[in-house]
Amino acid sequence: MMPDFVTIDEIENSNDKTVYYDFNQNIDGINSVGPISAELTIKSLGEFIEISGNVKGILKLECDLCLKEFEYNLDFNIDEIFAKHALLDEYGQETEIKDGQFITDLNGEDKIDIYDLLYQSVILNLPNKKVCGINCNGDNFLKEEELSDPRLDVFKNIQIQPKD
Repeated sequence: MMPDFVTIDEIENSNDKTVYYDFNQNIDGINSVGPISAELTIKSLGEFIEISGNVKGILKLECDLCLKEFEYNLDFNIDEIFAKHALLDEYGQETEIKDGQFITDLNGEDKIDIYDLLYQSVILNLPNKKVCGINCNGDNFLKEEELSDPRLDVFKNIQIQPKD
């Protein structure tokens, strides 16, 4: 099993300054059916390092409408750029180069944490609204299910008098 990080020296000393990295394991905090897999190409571009590739897996998500668990096929491309040395002091940890393209400053670190990169990428690629299917009848499920709490029965007969 490969380590969860790649060092800058490893990239610089490899053929064509390129490392091919295969990731195939579960990621803590992500509920997946099996391991998350990624085929990454890590390439030195002088002062920058580019990580690109594809990430796949099957996640267990909870439907926002009916609250039932469903499987979600995860399949997205990754394209990240890291600066080996500090960018400009007036910028923070990430700098936008062009629309949607950010460069992460390694702040002198000598390695890139692939595990953390993949965790963040998976989280950012989750759908905003998690729905189990196009025909989900979440409202019917909520009406049919016994969702009442007996402790709240006292509120069923409350009558509110309008103020004069």
